[in-house]
Amino acid sequence: MQTTLLATPMPARAAPLQTHSAFMRLRQALFSNWVSGMVSTLLLLGLLWAGVALFHWGILHAITAVDADACQAARGSGACWGVLREKGRLILLGRYPHAEHWRPALATTLLLGLVLASCSPRFWKPWLALLWALVLALFFGLMAGGLAGLPRVPTDQWGGLPLTVLLTVLSMLLAAPLALLLALGRRSGMPAIQSLCLLYVELVRGVPLISVLFMASFMFPLFMLVGQSPDVLLRVLVGISLFAAAPMAEIVRAGLQALPAGQSEAAASLGLGYWQTQLRVVLPQALGAVVPNLMNNFISLFKDTSLVTIVSLYELTGAMSLALGSDPNWRPFKLEAYAFIAAIYFAFCFAMSRYSLWIERRLHGTQA
Repeated sequence: MQTTLLATPMPARAAPLQTHSAFMRLRQALFSNWVSGMVSTLLLLGLLWAGVALFHWGILHAITAVDADACQAARGSGACWGVLREKGRLILLGRYPHAEHWRPALATTLLLGLVLASCSPRFWKPWLALLWALVLALFFGLMAGGLAGLPRVPTDQWGGLPLTVLLTVLSMLLAAPLALLLALGRRSGMPAIQSLCLLYVELVRGVPLISVLFMASFMFPLFMLVGQSPDVLLRVLVGISLFAAAPMAEIVRAGLQALPAGQSEAAASLGLGYWQTQLRVVLPQALGAVVPNLMNNFISLFKDTSLVTIVSLYELTGAMSLALGSDPNWRPFKLEAYAFIAAIYFAFCFAMSRYSLWIERRLHGTQA
């Protein structure tokens, strides 16, 4: 016996809202209901009030001339951007000899240019490693001097933006391979290697970076012979790299654990060895899955370089304190100098975050 199913027509429904336009997406995000609309309205009014006040202070009533007396008269009502015209070079380049400022400027431009070039897939070639070695040699040659008739400048006079960029870039380069080895060691089948990697990660993650810098700068020389202690910049660089490798290793380990075991088994069935499997199959997929977390770690490391001031290395924020702290005429205008430094930090961090999003979209597009 056959049963006949009769289809009952459904009543017509209203067409869905078109949410592909920017206006509709903004409306859905901010004014989806009356509670969200009220909160959004209050926040927008607060931002409008703050924006108007900032416009009056930073632009309308600001002093741009290099005139300390005019800046003193405008305190409380307008910003003094003249402090940047007077002390900007000292903030950016620190205690480096004034007559040689072209050297750190050129060295930093070369290093940042190489970093930007390395972010493009067009430069992901075998000769990129040689280019890195060449640019780093030029960087240290320009900064240190002593060659080609350049006056020698000791590392304790390096500072400002060049020192910040140097510590960030080299720390990332040195910490990355160590983090990969630690992450692989944590997943090793050998108990001794697994325990050593676990001990290192937990020990380093359990102390603040400022303690590591203090030990590297002041306590490590106590174990060395007199006059044989490494340069303070080298000790700080090694300390930051060892510290940064621990959280980076945990990020990589999370990516390794998220990868299905079938990937390694398929590689083994093709006859690939352990390191071939890790380098060609496992690590590319694991690192691609944790790109946002890795970039967050890089951004945190970039900002943490400001802590080297405690060991008398005056990076960007330390150079600002030196530039204004020794001049009573411009000392009251640290807020404007901090705003300038904050803009630099924001530009670098925003660029890194956008690059992370671009890498994610590229990986998803490749996987698709």
